[in-house]
Amino acid sequence: MSPTLNRRRFMQGTAAIGGISLAGLAGCIGDDDGEVVDPDISPDDYEPMLGILQPESGDLGDLGTPIADAAELPAILIERDTDWNVDVQREDSETVPEAGISAAESLVAGGYPMMTGAAASNVSLPIAEDVAGPNEMVMCSPASTSPDLTTANDNGFFFRTAPSDALQGAVMAEIAFEDRGWETASTLHLNDPYGQALSDVFVDTYEELGGEIFEAEAFEPEQPSYVSALESVLADEPDFLMLVAFPVSGVQIFRDFYSGWDDDYPVMITDGLIESGLPDDVDNPMDNVMGTAPAAEGPEADAFAQFYEEEYGTGPGVFNAHAFDASSVLLLANLRAGENTGATIRDMMFDIANPNGGDTFGPSSLDEAVEVASSGEPLTYEGASSIVEFDDEGDMTAVSYDVYEFGDWEINVVDTLDFEAE
Repeated sequence: MSPTLNRRRFMQGTAAIGGISLAGLAGCIGDDDGEVVDPDISPDDYEPMLGILQPESGDLGDLGTPIADAAELPAILIERDTDWNVDVQREDSETVPEAGISAAESLVAGGYPMMTGAAASNVSLPIAEDVAGPNEMVMCSPASTSPDLTTANDNGFFFRTAPSDALQGAVMAEIAFEDRGWETASTLHLNDPYGQALSDVFVDTYEELGGEIFEAEAFEPEQPSYVSALESVLADEPDFLMLVAFPVSGVQIFRDFYSGWDDDYPVMITDGLIESGLPDDVDNPMDNVMGTAPAAEGPEADAFAQFYEEEYGTGPGVFNAHAFDASSVLLLANLRAGENTGATIRDMMFDIANPNGGDTFGPSSLDEAVEVASSGEPLTYEGASSIVEFDDEGDMTAVSYDVYEFGDWEINVVDTLDFEAE
Protein backbone atom coordinates (compact mmCIF):
# COMPACT_ATOMS: atom_id res chain seq x y z
CA MET A 1 0.00 0.00 0.00
CA SER A 2 1.38 3.37 -1.03
CA PRO A 3 -0.40 5.79 1.33
CA THR A 4 -1.44 9.39 1.03
CA LEU A 5 -1.70 11.36 4.25
CA ASN A 6 -4.22 13.86 5.55
CA ARG A 7 -4.22 15.39 9.00
CA ARG A 8 -7.04 16.65 11.18
CA ARG A 9 -5.92 18.35 14.39
CA PHE A 10 -8.30 18.47 17.36
CA MET A 11 -8.36 21.99 18.75
CA GLN A 12 -11.32 21.67 21.09
CA GLY A 13 -14.07 19.33 22.19
CA THR A 14 -13.91 15.96 23.90
CA ALA A 15 -15.51 12.57 23.57
CA ALA A 16 -15.67 9.83 26.16
CA ILE A 17 -14.34 6.49 24.97
CA GLY A 18 -13.79 3.64 27.37
CA GLY A 19 -13.38 6.00 30.31
CA ILE A 20 -10.63 7.89 28.42
CA SER A 21 -11.13 11.60 27.96
CA LEU A 22 -10.55 12.19 24.26
CA ALA A 23 -10.30 15.56 22.60
CA GLY A 24 -12.45 15.35 20.12
CA LEU A 25 -12.81 -8.92 -6.26
CA ALA A 26 -16.03 -8.34 -5.33
CA GLY A 27 -17.48 -11.82 -4.99
CA CYS A 28 -20.93 -13.18 -5.54
CA ILE A 29 -22.79 -16.42 -5.38
CA GLY A 30 -22.84 -17.53 -8.99
CA ASP A 31 -23.90 -20.34 -11.23
CA ASP A 32 -21.85 -21.66 -14.16
CA ASP A 33 -22.86 -18.68 -16.29
CA GLY A 34 -21.80 -16.15 -13.68
CA GLU A 35 -25.39 -15.16 -12.84
CA VAL A 36 -26.15 -14.18 -9.27
CA VAL A 37 -28.03 -16.89 -7.43
CA ASP A 38 -30.60 -15.77 -4.88
CA PRO A 39 -30.20 -18.03 -1.82
CA ASP A 40 -33.55 -16.81 -0.46
CA ILE A 41 -32.82 -18.25 2.99
CA SER A 42 -34.79 -17.75 6.18
CA PRO A 43 -34.08 -18.10 9.90
CA ASP A 44 -35.66 -21.55 9.72
CA ASP A 45 -32.94 -22.80 7.38
CA TYR A 46 -29.86 -22.54 9.61
CA GLU A 47 -28.04 -20.56 12.34
CA PRO A 48 -24.94 -18.53 11.42
CA MET A 49 -22.01 -19.68 13.56
CA LEU A 50 -19.44 -17.16 14.82
CA GLY A 51 -16.37 -17.91 16.90
CA ILE A 52 -14.71 -15.14 18.90
CA LEU A 53 -11.08 -15.66 19.88
CA GLN A 54 -9.58 -12.85 21.96
CA PRO A 55 -7.06 -12.54 24.82
CA GLU A 56 -9.31 -12.32 27.86
CA SER A 57 -6.34 -13.10 30.12
CA GLY A 58 -2.57 -12.78 29.94
CA ASP A 59 -0.55 -9.78 28.79
CA LEU A 60 -3.42 -8.36 26.71
CA GLY A 61 -6.22 -9.35 29.08
CA ASP A 62 -7.17 -5.77 30.00
CA LEU A 63 -7.76 -4.91 26.36
CA GLY A 64 -9.01 -8.29 25.15
CA THR A 65 -12.30 -8.60 27.00
CA PRO A 66 -13.71 -5.27 25.74
CA ILE A 67 -12.61 -6.27 22.23
CA ALA A 68 -14.42 -9.61 22.62
CA ASP A 69 -17.51 -7.78 23.90
CA ALA A 70 -17.50 -5.56 20.83
CA ALA A 71 -17.07 -8.61 18.61
CA GLU A 72 -20.15 -10.21 20.14
CA LEU A 73 -22.29 -7.07 19.91
CA PRO A 74 -23.40 -7.54 16.25
CA ALA A 75 -24.77 -10.98 17.12
CA ILE A 76 -26.61 -9.47 20.09
CA LEU A 77 -28.13 -6.76 17.89
CA ILE A 78 -29.10 -9.23 15.16
CA GLU A 79 -30.87 -11.49 17.65
CA ARG A 80 -32.60 -8.48 19.21
CA ASP A 81 -33.75 -6.83 16.01
CA THR A 82 -34.35 -9.71 13.57
CA ASP A 83 -35.72 -13.25 13.59
CA TRP A 84 -32.24 -14.72 13.18
CA ASN A 85 -30.38 -16.57 15.92
CA VAL A 86 -26.57 -16.56 15.97
CA ASP A 87 -24.49 -19.37 17.47
CA VAL A 88 -21.58 -17.60 19.22
CA GLN A 89 -18.68 -19.29 21.00
CA ARG A 90 -16.08 -17.18 22.81
CA GLU A 91 -12.58 -18.53 23.39
CA ASP A 92 -9.62 -17.08 25.35
CA SER A 93 -6.23 -17.03 23.61
CA GLU A 94 -4.56 -16.07 26.93
CA THR A 95 -2.21 -13.90 24.77
CA VAL A 96 -0.19 -17.09 24.16
CA PRO A 97 0.27 -18.73 20.74
CA GLU A 98 -0.16 -22.28 22.03
CA ALA A 99 -3.38 -21.46 23.87
CA GLY A 100 -4.67 -19.54 20.86
CA ILE A 101 -3.99 -22.45 18.51
CA SER A 102 -5.77 -24.84 20.87
CA ALA A 103 -8.76 -22.52 21.12
CA ALA A 104 -8.92 -22.13 17.33
CA GLU A 105 -8.81 -25.89 16.95
CA SER A 106 -11.74 -26.12 19.34
CA LEU A 107 -13.72 -23.78 17.10
CA VAL A 108 -12.87 -25.89 14.05
CA ALA A 109 -13.89 -29.05 15.88
CA GLY A 110 -17.18 -27.38 16.82
CA GLY A 111 -17.95 -26.67 13.18
CA TYR A 112 -17.46 -22.91 13.32
CA PRO A 113 -16.66 -21.67 9.79
CA MET A 114 -15.38 -18.25 10.87
CA MET A 115 -14.05 -16.30 13.81
CA THR A 116 -13.31 -12.76 14.94
CA GLY A 117 -9.71 -12.97 16.06
CA ALA A 118 -7.14 -13.18 17.16
CA ALA A 119 -5.62 -10.00 18.68
CA ALA A 120 -1.88 -10.46 19.21
CA SER A 121 -0.05 -10.94 15.92
CA ASN A 122 2.11 -13.76 17.31
CA VAL A 123 -1.15 -15.61 18.02
CA SER A 124 -2.90 -14.79 14.75
CA LEU A 125 0.02 -15.76 12.50
CA PRO A 126 0.29 -19.46 13.47
CA ILE A 127 -3.50 -19.78 13.61
CA ALA A 128 -3.83 -18.37 10.10
CA GLU A 129 -1.17 -20.68 8.68
CA ASP A 130 -1.71 -23.86 10.71
CA VAL A 131 -5.41 -23.85 11.63
CA ALA A 132 -7.61 -21.43 9.67
CA GLY A 133 -6.05 -21.85 6.23
CA PRO A 134 -5.79 -25.66 6.21
CA ASN A 135 -9.28 -26.06 7.71
CA GLU A 136 -10.95 -23.36 5.57
CA MET A 137 -12.06 -21.26 8.54
CA VAL A 138 -12.31 -17.53 7.83
CA MET A 139 -10.62 -15.37 10.44
CA CYS A 140 -10.94 -11.59 10.63
CA SER A 141 -8.69 -9.93 13.19
CA PRO A 142 -9.63 -6.57 14.69
CA ALA A 143 -6.24 -6.01 16.31
CA SER A 144 -3.40 -8.02 14.71
CA THR A 145 -1.21 -5.46 12.95
CA SER A 146 2.07 -7.20 12.04
CA PRO A 147 3.08 -6.70 8.38
CA ASP A 148 4.00 -10.41 8.35
CA LEU A 149 0.29 -11.25 8.20
CA THR A 150 -0.03 -9.67 4.76
CA THR A 151 2.05 -12.46 3.27
CA ALA A 152 0.96 -15.27 5.61
CA ASN A 153 0.40 -18.70 4.03
CA ASP A 154 -3.30 -18.69 4.93
CA ASN A 155 -4.93 -19.79 1.63
CA GLY A 156 -6.79 -16.48 1.55
CA PHE A 157 -8.71 -17.11 4.79
CA PHE A 158 -7.14 -14.27 6.85
CA PHE A 159 -8.63 -10.77 6.86
CA ARG A 160 -8.26 -7.86 9.26
CA THR A 161 -10.08 -4.64 10.01
CA ALA A 162 -7.00 -3.32 11.84
CA PRO A 163 -4.33 -1.63 9.72
CA SER A 164 -0.88 -3.09 9.15
CA ASP A 165 2.00 -1.74 11.21
CA ALA A 166 3.75 -1.08 7.93
CA LEU A 167 1.73 2.13 8.28
CA GLN A 168 1.89 2.70 12.05
CA GLY A 169 5.69 2.49 12.16
CA ALA A 170 5.92 5.14 9.45
CA VAL A 171 3.37 7.33 11.24
CA MET A 172 5.36 7.22 14.46
CA ALA A 173 8.66 7.98 12.73
CA GLU A 174 7.16 10.99 10.96
CA ILE A 175 5.62 12.35 14.15
CA ALA A 176 8.85 11.91 16.12
CA PHE A 177 11.28 13.33 13.59
CA GLU A 178 9.25 15.93 11.72
CA ASP A 179 6.68 17.08 14.29
CA ARG A 180 8.57 16.72 17.56
CA GLY A 181 12.07 17.37 16.20
CA TRP A 182 13.57 14.34 17.94
CA GLU A 183 16.75 13.44 16.05
CA THR A 184 17.90 10.34 17.96
CA ALA A 185 15.97 7.36 19.30
CA SER A 186 16.16 3.89 20.78
CA THR A 187 13.47 1.22 20.61
CA LEU A 188 12.46 -1.40 23.16
CA HIS A 189 10.01 -3.93 21.75
CA LEU A 190 8.28 -7.23 22.39
CA ASN A 191 10.17 -10.21 21.03
CA ASP A 192 7.36 -11.37 18.75
CA PRO A 193 6.12 -10.65 15.19
CA TYR A 194 4.17 -7.58 16.35
CA GLY A 195 7.01 -5.98 18.27
CA GLN A 196 9.82 -6.87 15.88
CA ALA A 197 8.02 -5.80 12.71
CA LEU A 198 6.75 -2.54 14.18
CA SER A 199 10.20 -1.66 15.50
CA ASP A 200 11.79 -2.52 12.14
CA VAL A 201 9.39 -0.33 10.17
CA PHE A 202 9.85 2.53 12.61
CA VAL A 203 13.65 2.25 12.50
CA ASP A 204 13.79 2.09 8.70
CA THR A 205 11.47 5.08 8.24
CA TYR A 206 13.12 7.13 10.99
CA GLU A 207 16.56 6.63 9.46
CA GLU A 208 15.23 7.46 5.98
CA LEU A 209 13.93 10.74 7.38
CA GLY A 210 17.37 11.54 8.79
CA GLY A 211 17.09 10.30 12.37
CA GLU A 212 19.67 8.17 14.17
CA ILE A 213 18.87 4.95 16.05
CA PHE A 214 21.13 4.20 19.03
CA GLU A 215 19.71 0.83 20.15
CA ALA A 216 16.88 -1.50 19.10
CA GLU A 217 16.37 -4.18 21.74
CA ALA A 218 13.78 -6.94 22.15
CA PHE A 219 12.37 -8.13 25.50
CA GLU A 220 10.37 -11.10 26.72
CA PRO A 221 6.89 -10.44 28.16
CA GLU A 222 5.84 -10.49 31.81
CA GLN A 223 9.32 -10.31 33.38
CA PRO A 224 9.77 -9.20 37.02
CA SER A 225 12.16 -6.38 36.04
CA TYR A 226 13.15 -4.45 32.94
CA VAL A 227 15.79 -2.24 34.54
CA SER A 228 18.70 -3.78 32.63
CA ALA A 229 16.86 -3.46 29.30
CA LEU A 230 16.09 0.20 30.01
CA GLU A 231 19.71 0.85 31.01
CA SER A 232 20.85 -0.62 27.71
CA VAL A 233 18.56 1.33 25.38
CA LEU A 234 18.89 4.62 27.28
CA ALA A 235 22.63 4.49 27.98
CA ASP A 236 23.53 6.93 25.18
CA GLU A 237 20.66 9.29 26.06
CA PRO A 238 18.62 9.33 22.84
CA ASP A 239 16.10 12.12 22.43
CA PHE A 240 13.29 9.65 23.16
CA LEU A 241 12.39 5.99 23.63
CA MET A 242 9.97 4.17 21.33
CA LEU A 243 8.27 1.35 23.26
CA VAL A 244 6.24 -1.55 21.84
CA ALA A 245 4.56 -3.52 24.65
CA PHE A 246 1.32 -4.94 26.02
CA PRO A 247 -0.26 -3.76 29.31
CA VAL A 248 1.11 -6.28 31.82
CA SER A 249 4.71 -5.92 30.63
CA GLY A 250 4.21 -2.23 29.98
CA VAL A 251 3.17 -1.53 33.56
CA GLN A 252 6.38 -3.11 34.87
CA ILE A 253 8.51 -1.30 32.28
CA PHE A 254 7.07 2.07 33.25
CA ARG A 255 7.37 1.37 36.97
CA ASP A 256 11.05 0.60 36.45
CA PHE A 257 11.43 3.64 34.20
CA TYR A 258 9.95 6.09 36.70
CA SER A 259 12.07 4.66 39.50
CA GLY A 260 15.34 5.40 37.68
CA TRP A 261 14.81 8.05 34.99
CA ASP A 262 13.39 11.56 34.78
CA ASP A 263 9.61 11.83 34.64
CA ASP A 264 9.87 14.24 31.72
CA TYR A 265 11.99 11.99 29.46
CA PRO A 266 9.93 11.47 26.25
CA VAL A 267 8.48 8.01 25.59
CA MET A 268 6.40 7.09 22.53
CA ILE A 269 4.15 4.01 22.76
CA THR A 270 2.06 1.96 20.34
CA ASP A 271 -1.56 0.77 20.29
CA GLY A 272 -0.94 -2.13 22.67
CA LEU A 273 -0.47 0.33 25.55
CA ILE A 274 -3.27 2.80 24.79
CA GLU A 275 -5.27 1.73 27.83
CA SER A 276 -7.27 4.04 30.07
CA GLY A 277 -6.11 2.48 33.33
CA LEU A 278 -2.39 2.54 32.54
CA PRO A 279 -1.48 5.67 34.58
CA ASP A 280 -3.29 4.31 37.64
CA ASP A 281 -1.60 0.91 37.24
CA VAL A 282 1.80 2.56 36.92
CA ASP A 283 0.98 5.06 39.70
CA ASN A 284 2.24 8.00 37.67
CA PRO A 285 0.41 10.67 35.62
CA MET A 286 2.69 9.75 32.68
CA ASP A 287 2.95 13.34 31.46
CA ASN A 288 5.98 12.39 29.31
CA VAL A 289 4.18 9.77 27.20
CA MET A 290 2.55 9.96 23.78
CA GLY A 291 1.45 7.25 21.36
CA THR A 292 -0.57 6.13 18.36
CA ALA A 293 -3.41 3.69 17.74
CA PRO A 294 -5.83 2.89 14.91
CA ALA A 295 -8.75 5.30 15.07
CA ALA A 296 -12.46 4.58 15.01
CA GLU A 297 -13.17 6.93 12.11
CA GLY A 298 -15.84 5.02 10.21
CA PRO A 299 -19.04 6.62 8.91
CA GLU A 300 -21.01 5.15 11.81
CA ALA A 301 -18.54 5.40 14.68
CA ASP A 302 -21.05 7.31 16.80
CA ALA A 303 -23.84 4.78 16.28
CA PHE A 304 -21.53 1.96 17.30
CA ALA A 305 -20.36 3.84 20.39
CA GLN A 306 -23.96 4.34 21.46
CA PHE A 307 -24.82 0.65 21.00
CA TYR A 308 -21.70 -0.39 22.92
CA GLU A 309 -22.40 1.92 25.85
CA GLU A 310 -26.04 0.85 26.02
CA GLU A 311 -25.04 -2.82 26.14
CA TYR A 312 -21.98 -2.68 28.39
CA GLY A 313 -22.38 0.51 30.43
CA THR A 314 -19.13 2.10 29.28
CA GLY A 315 -17.70 3.64 26.15
CA PRO A 316 -15.65 1.58 23.69
CA GLY A 317 -11.85 1.57 23.68
CA VAL A 318 -9.00 0.74 21.33
CA PHE A 319 -9.82 -1.81 18.60
CA ASN A 320 -13.44 -2.15 19.82
CA ALA A 321 -14.89 -0.59 16.67
CA HIS A 322 -12.63 -2.81 14.56
CA ALA A 323 -13.99 -5.87 16.38
CA PHE A 324 -17.59 -4.84 15.79
CA ASP A 325 -16.89 -4.37 12.09
CA ALA A 326 -15.03 -7.68 11.81
CA SER A 327 -17.96 -9.62 13.26
CA SER A 328 -20.51 -7.65 11.24
CA VAL A 329 -18.78 -8.37 7.94
CA LEU A 330 -18.33 -12.04 8.88
CA LEU A 331 -21.99 -12.46 9.80
CA LEU A 332 -23.26 -10.67 6.70
CA ALA A 333 -20.90 -12.73 4.53
CA ASN A 334 -22.24 -15.87 6.20
CA LEU A 335 -25.82 -14.85 5.48
CA ARG A 336 -24.91 -13.86 1.92
CA ALA A 337 -23.35 -17.31 1.48
CA GLY A 338 -26.45 -18.96 2.90
CA GLU A 339 -24.45 -21.60 4.75
CA ASN A 340 -21.79 -22.23 7.39
CA THR A 341 -19.09 -23.02 4.83
CA GLY A 342 -15.75 -21.27 5.23
CA ALA A 343 -14.72 -21.22 1.56
CA THR A 344 -17.98 -19.60 0.47
CA ILE A 345 -17.92 -17.11 3.34
CA ARG A 346 -14.35 -16.16 2.39
CA ASP A 347 -15.51 -15.19 -1.10
CA MET A 348 -18.46 -13.26 0.28
CA MET A 349 -16.18 -11.11 2.49
CA PHE A 350 -15.26 -9.04 -0.56
CA ASP A 351 -18.87 -8.96 -1.70
CA ILE A 352 -19.99 -7.46 1.62
CA ALA A 353 -17.15 -5.05 2.41
CA ASN A 354 -16.11 -3.67 -0.96
CA PRO A 355 -18.27 -1.38 -3.13
CA ASN A 356 -20.39 -3.49 -5.48
CA GLY A 357 -23.32 -1.38 -6.52
CA GLY A 358 -25.60 -2.40 -3.67
CA ASP A 359 -27.09 -0.18 -1.00
CA THR A 360 -24.85 0.88 1.89
CA PHE A 361 -25.50 -0.29 5.45
CA GLY A 362 -23.74 0.14 8.79
CA PRO A 363 -24.17 -0.47 12.52
CA SER A 364 -27.37 1.59 12.71
CA SER A 365 -29.01 -0.46 9.93
CA LEU A 366 -27.55 -3.88 10.67
CA ASP A 367 -31.02 -5.41 10.85
CA GLU A 368 -31.79 -4.21 7.34
CA ALA A 369 -28.41 -5.43 6.11
CA VAL A 370 -29.20 -8.90 7.47
CA GLU A 371 -32.41 -9.09 5.47
CA VAL A 372 -30.70 -7.89 2.28
CA ALA A 373 -27.76 -10.29 2.69
CA SER A 374 -29.98 -13.29 3.39
CA SER A 375 -32.12 -12.48 0.34
CA GLY A 376 -29.09 -12.60 -1.93
CA GLU A 377 -29.20 -8.94 -2.91
CA PRO A 378 -25.91 -6.97 -3.11
CA LEU A 379 -24.93 -4.62 -0.30
CA THR A 380 -21.92 -2.69 0.97
CA TYR A 381 -21.03 -2.48 4.67
CA GLU A 382 -19.46 0.73 5.95
CA GLY A 383 -18.68 0.53 9.61
CA ALA A 384 -17.53 2.03 12.87
CA SER A 385 -13.77 1.76 12.40
CA SER A 386 -13.58 2.63 8.69
CA ILE A 387 -15.38 2.02 5.41
CA VAL A 388 -13.97 -1.56 5.66
CA GLU A 389 -12.67 -2.18 2.16
CA PHE A 390 -10.28 -5.13 1.71
CA ASP A 391 -7.43 -5.39 -0.75
CA ASP A 392 -6.46 -8.71 -2.36
CA GLU A 393 -4.53 -9.74 0.77
CA GLY A 394 -7.39 -9.03 3.18
CA ASP A 395 -5.79 -5.78 4.43
CA MET A 396 -7.54 -2.42 4.74
CA THR A 397 -7.25 0.02 1.84
CA ALA A 398 -8.07 3.12 3.95
CA VAL A 399 -7.21 3.62 7.63
CA SER A 400 -6.84 6.33 10.26
CA TYR A 401 -4.59 6.71 13.29
CA ASP A 402 -5.20 8.73 16.43
CA VAL A 403 -2.25 10.45 18.09
CA TYR A 404 -2.56 10.39 21.87
CA GLU A 405 -0.92 12.37 24.65
CA PHE A 406 -0.94 11.22 28.27
CA GLY A 407 -1.12 13.82 31.01
CA ASP A 408 -2.56 14.40 34.44
CA TRP A 409 -3.80 10.78 34.62
CA GLU A 410 -5.79 11.09 31.37
CA ILE A 411 -5.31 10.28 27.67
CA ASN A 412 -6.23 12.81 24.98
CA VAL A 413 -6.41 12.57 21.20
CA VAL A 414 -4.52 15.52 19.72
CA ASP A 415 -4.31 14.53 16.07
CA THR A 416 -5.74 12.12 13.52
CA LEU A 417 -3.88 10.90 10.44
CA ASP A 418 -5.76 9.45 7.45
CA PHE A 419 -4.25 7.08 4.89
CA GLU A 420 -5.63 5.85 1.59
CA ALA A 421 -4.05 3.53 -0.95
CA GLU A 422 -2.97 5.25 -4.16
